[in-house]
Amino acid sequence: MTPLAIGIHGGCGTLAPELLSDKEWAETRAHLGDSLRAAWKILSAGGSALDAVEAAVVVMEDSPHFNAGYGAALTESSEHEHDASIMNGETLAAGAVCATRRIRNPIRAARAVMEKSDSVLLAGSAADDFAARMGLERVENSYFTTERRVKALASLKARKARGTIALASEAEKHGTVGAVALDGRGNLAAATSTGGFNNKPVGRVGDSPIIGAGTYARNGVCAVSGTGQGEIFIRRVAAYDVAARMHYARQTLDEATAAVIETLGSHKIGAGMAAVDAGGRVVVPFNTLGMARGWIGADGIVHVATHRDVHRLSAA
Repeated sequence: MTPLAIGIHGGCGTLAPELLSDKEWAETRAHLGDSLRAAWKILSAGGSALDAVEAAVVVMEDSPHFNAGYGAALTESSEHEHDASIMNGETLAAGAVCATRRIRNPIRAARAVMEKSDSVLLAGSAADDFAARMGLERVENSYFTTERRVKALASLKARKARGTIALASEAEKHGTVGAVALDGRGNLAAATSTGGFNNKPVGRVGDSPIIGAGTYARNGVCAVSGTGQGEIFIRRVAAYDVAARMHYARQTLDEATAAVIETLGSHKIGAGMAAVDAGGRVVVPFNTLGMARGWIGADGIVHVATHRDVHRLSAA
């Protein structure tokens, strides 16, 4: 019998522990646990990996603690533009949206593009309009704004004015959420969603909606969701590179993800991934101070973390 597995990330470049209260860190871990349980409920009932990764990402899009959906980064014009994608490892079908402004859960729109259109990627107002036609919930752009993101935007604008933008931490700049899963039929899936980076140019699109860069899934090999500076993930076709290393070079999941993270790090960027292979092994490597992350494997135990220490939560 194929083991079940779910892995998630809430973005690399996690803030230093002292910059948030114990209550805020506990709530972040609780929301990671909620995301994992939403996916596990589907998988353990015989549901699909595709449904599981969508459900996991929706929970994180609805949480203020992650840079996707509610609580996402602000552009240089103090507004929000979202990117998301999803991929079915069984068929290699994929869907994505980018630069959306009103879709409450961009990952739902990405799946609708995959299943209800002839496209892979829809952009901007066209994606917003498509979501409306599909009956997906839309909100005012201001819905996504939180005080934390307003402060982060102000901090980066001040750094830019002082000429110290290069000294900004990964936590000030970036953030993404993602999920990977293996279901009982051996199917793999991956999903990724983001608000991009704080103070990004209007219209900028990163790796999250680009199949092969920020998201990739292929049955019998692996499913991958990435987090980090999207321009480098695109140039390195990072998510696909993991699969290619495994398929052609016969590297293990651990070897392939470690090699890709090292390659990305050579560009002096923070990078992380959640990945699962066809045997149900989940890895969540990163090269930053921390990365919000979690997983449930064959033992059914919920593991979550933001920094070095891994916490076990109540059973899935």
